[in-house]
Amino acid sequence: MQRSLGSTGIMVNPIGLGGMPMSIVGRPDATQSHGVIHAAIDGGMDFIDTADVYCMNHEDIGHNERLIAEALTQHPRGGEVVVATKGGLERPNGQWTRNGHPDHLTSACEASLKALRTDCITLYQLHAPDPEVPFAESMGALQRLQEAGKIAHVGLSNVSVEQIQEAQSLVEVVSVQNRCNIIDRSAFSDGVVAYCEAQQIAFLPYCPVGGRGQKEALGSHPLLTEIASRFDVSPQQVALAWLLKQSPVMIPIPGASKVTNAISSAQAQNLALGLGALMELNQAFPTELSDTGR
Repeated sequence: MQRSLGSTGIMVNPIGLGGMPMSIVGRPDATQSHGVIHAAIDGGMDFIDTADVYCMNHEDIGHNERLIAEALTQHPRGGEVVVATKGGLERPNGQWTRNGHPDHLTSACEASLKALRTDCITLYQLHAPDPEVPFAESMGALQRLQEAGKIAHVGLSNVSVEQIQEAQSLVEVVSVQNRCNIIDRSAFSDGVVAYCEAQQIAFLPYCPVGGRGQKEALGSHPLLTEIASRFDVSPQQVALAWLLKQSPVMIPIPGASKVTNAISSAQAQNLALGLGALMELNQAFPTELSDTGR
């Protein structure tokens, strides 16, 4: 049932936890967030994705990382959880901006090491390419951090196939994190999922149940709702189970800020939709463009 985190040799359960909702606008208090993380672990999640910029603004950098580190120390199995973080964005006055400069990535990684209370980050991901900085320079910084023992494995986020290939010329890429869900299937049509599968790179879809923008649309979709009622689950659980069936390298990371949502997402990894339901979903939500649509 477990899935490989790329070529790392690390095996994790098929659905992880996205930490972002616990640290941005509308975030719960620390006690509730700790409860969310503990519920996720109890439900079988052993992979958590975070970032230094999951926070309110530049004065709050590292909030989600610190929150996760604290919660893990309070759980008896916290030491077994794989934590991945990201660097390459900034939050000036609450904005989201890119900074892929090597100096920034180096200092960001050092800050993340402190926030996560570790000497080596298991998976460190470039949050997004910076159009103002040559991609190879950003990747060179991660290569040097890996050589220095600050990070064990390198991942990418918000990238194209061409950028993955460029990064691979410098470092071993073990994961790619792009937006992907049953409604937004661009990661299939642009070839990223297929490339990751061919290269045995873990694909970590963020917003796998739609995120804030698409969550309501996904939850009210007629077919998803009908299939959910058939299996006595939620439409979001159906969407997660569908993603898992699309590729063996798929490891969705749904976010949660409520205990109930964390438990629900964890339970989706045990949902067997059956061939009939999968055929219905694949017909309604194709992952390949037709010849007339190319």
